[in-house]
Amino acid sequence: MIRGQDSSNPRDPRGPRARRRVCALDLGSVRVGVALSDELGLMAHPRGVLARRPQPALLAALKDLCAEEDVERIIVGFPLDMRGTEGEAARRARDLAQAIADATERDVELFDERLTTVQAQRALAASEVRGARARERIDEASAVEILQAWLDARAARRKKRRPR
Repeated sequence: MIRGQDSSNPRDPRGPRARRRVCALDLGSVRVGVALSDELGLMAHPRGVLARRPQPALLAALKDLCAEEDVERIIVGFPLDMRGTEGEAARRARDLAQAIADATERDVELFDERLTTVQAQRALAASEVRGARARERIDEASAVEILQAWLDARAARRKKRRPR
């Protein structure tokens, strides 16, 4: 898996300051929640869910999404346990993240997703969405939580690096 640095591509036909989107994925056992950043990289927005299986169809859908939405980086929720250690779910996420990197030819980064599902469930409980639609929305909302946390962490790192 490739983990790139924040940079703009000077060869981008849109110019050296062109902005590209970041995508986040919440890897559920049945569905994959998808979120996209705005072009400024400030806000995460829901983009729906994809079926996790069959894997070739998932990878093709992600490759198409990256092309359609001008995605430069994919953030994959990494399910560490509460002690911060990797279990079987984390191993499966790491393997799928590598397959996503290979299929999409994008930088893929694992990001700690602890408590994002809990936060998403609380937000959806307040919205009174129920049933199958609620399960889909939880995957999507979890992807938004993952992406927003990653965007906020990136902004904090950038702010810290700025000279005063």
